[in-house]
Amino acid sequence: MARRPMRLSVIIAVFLVSILVGGAAGMVAGYLRSAPTLDQVVFEQERTTYIYDIEGRVIARLYRENRIPVRLEQMPRHLRDAIVAIEDSRFYEHFGFDLRAILRAVVADIRRVFGDDGYLQGGSTITQQLAKNAFLTHERTLSRKLQEALWAIQIERKYSKAEILETYLNEIYLGPGVYGVEAASQYYFGKSVSDLTLAEAALLAGLAQNPGLYSPFRDPEAAERRRNIVLSRMEELGMITPAEARAARSEPVVVTQASQPRNLAPHFVNYVIQRLLELDGIDANTIYAGGLQVYTTLDLDMQRAAEEAIRQAFSDPSGLLARVSTTDANGLDQPQASLIALDPHTGHIKAMIGGRNRDEFNRAVQARRQPGSAIKPFIYAAAIDKGLTPATIRVDEPFTWTNPQTGEVWQPQNFGRTFAGPITLRRALEESVNIVAIKLLAEDVPVRTVIDLATRMGITTLQTTGARNDVNLAFALGGLTNGVRPIEMAQAYGVLANGGIRTEPMAILRVVGPDGAVLHEFRPRQEVVLSEVTSYILTDMLRGVIERGTGRRANIGRPAAGKTGTTQDNQDAWFVGYTPDLVAAVWIGHDTPTPMNSRFGNVGSGEAAAIWARFMQSALAATPVRDFPKPAEGLVEDVLIDTATGLLARNTCLFIPRADMRYEIFAAGTEPTELSPRCYNPFWTPN
Repeated sequence: MARRPMRLSVIIAVFLVSILVGGAAGMVAGYLRSAPTLDQVVFEQERTTYIYDIEGRVIARLYRENRIPVRLEQMPRHLRDAIVAIEDSRFYEHFGFDLRAILRAVVADIRRVFGDDGYLQGGSTITQQLAKNAFLTHERTLSRKLQEALWAIQIERKYSKAEILETYLNEIYLGPGVYGVEAASQYYFGKSVSDLTLAEAALLAGLAQNPGLYSPFRDPEAAERRRNIVLSRMEELGMITPAEARAARSEPVVVTQASQPRNLAPHFVNYVIQRLLELDGIDANTIYAGGLQVYTTLDLDMQRAAEEAIRQAFSDPSGLLARVSTTDANGLDQPQASLIALDPHTGHIKAMIGGRNRDEFNRAVQARRQPGSAIKPFIYAAAIDKGLTPATIRVDEPFTWTNPQTGEVWQPQNFGRTFAGPITLRRALEESVNIVAIKLLAEDVPVRTVIDLATRMGITTLQTTGARNDVNLAFALGGLTNGVRPIEMAQAYGVLANGGIRTEPMAILRVVGPDGAVLHEFRPRQEVVLSEVTSYILTDMLRGVIERGTGRRANIGRPAAGKTGTTQDNQDAWFVGYTPDLVAAVWIGHDTPTPMNSRFGNVGSGEAAAIWARFMQSALAATPVRDFPKPAEGLVEDVLIDTATGLLARNTCLFIPRADMRYEIFAAGTEPTELSPRCYNPFWTPN
């Protein structure tokens, strides 16, 4: 009687096996008719795209599956043996599937029929695993196992064992976002797969079964136990000696504690991705799975200098930015900052900070903010181009303007609410005198002329039509309909650094496919938009802004020019400046326009100028100091003038104070020819 249950279970098992085998035979016949052709057996692994800086250093890795393909000969023999030992010890003997392993799995599954799991066990060879990963779903059914076997047979017919193993080792999932042994080696050990020790190779091989369960980051003890199982199996198969196995088992599990490689310059990387998506033949799938090599203009050293300049500005406990960010009474977003640096001659973007965090909003290229007085150089450029000079006198005095369309009366003020009287254009620009800039628009250069020039220099956001537009005198103070973008301000100021030639910003040099073919290549795009003489004269005037005027915190001890800009209520602070080799725009402000005020003081363009200076000093540390190149012709230099009248002076003029004399530059034909009356008239006064 005691034997009956045993006999009954055997009968049930045999019956189930008969059903399984009979059903399988029918299914096999059907699947044989739909077996894949050899032409269909093509491996298309997703590959990581790399973005490089100007020196070939990796900025970012873009992928859905972080995979770094390597050749089989680059993988150490003990890694290949470890994988074969633990995953498919008869790999070199079977033709795609291992009948012994399948029978063992069937028996094991029959034993589990009445259990809770009830699903088919493994038994898959390396070739079957490759077929499943590359061509099939991961469902655990008999029909899928039959498909797997058919694909495995065809794979074995088409490819050699070495090719199959190489593909498998580059395909296999070994951790969070980590595919293939090279990416896994870098992720867990911080080294190339070719440098793995026997113990490290065994640990990686052990992960193949369940990377989550045996992760050395999650459970080092489980990882060690699994590694030792692999080593024992290798020893059992004669792949390593007992002494080698003992030595490897005695090694502690040491991993790098590294997470996935972090993309450097995240806002720049996103900007590059957007540019890639605009190119023919490149879509999101190509970017994240196509194994592109994207060579860019970014300089990682300059990028780090930009990041550090902003970090220091906001972390200095004695600085205004740190205090405003922690004492903002409005309870709104903390102050943000952006910085973008370009090579004015090539348009290469050398550094890009889109904000103080890694959010998606790139303030360097997307934000449109009021420029304040940083707009004034366009007015002065138009004035110089028209024939006015740095010595031209305009009177800084109370000014009233009535809008002819609305009748609205406007009485603008200077920053300090004082007036200087007659002053040169040079001094007015250095001290950012509002009234003189407004008068230039009202009396000398029409607003539309200035807007046209600024547009040609690179500003695309200016509006001349519609109910609200920029064709008004408020333009002189940076009161614009749409604001300006930092990248365009840098481009426009770069025209002055480049002798009147506008160069479009560019981020990508070339795009190379996974086969090494160049898919796209780019060259600088340039256009002459301003005369070389006007550019040089205005640059010389903007040098005075740094040396004597509102931008003195931007003085970096080498030839540089630039302009400050602060908007009403200190909502935006700017400094845009350049040397002969580099132009950079810095903006500070809240994302929601809000005054940057605190009881310690108000954040203004001085803080932006200080960030600019800190960045430029570091970014140009290895660049030789040089002056702005002078035009070969069309420039008249060293003309001694009386700054009170803008007319000629002489060293023998007894009644002109030495402080009121300076050597000035002019476009040929615009230099003064008349001697200042102050030279011989001690009682002269301005009208």
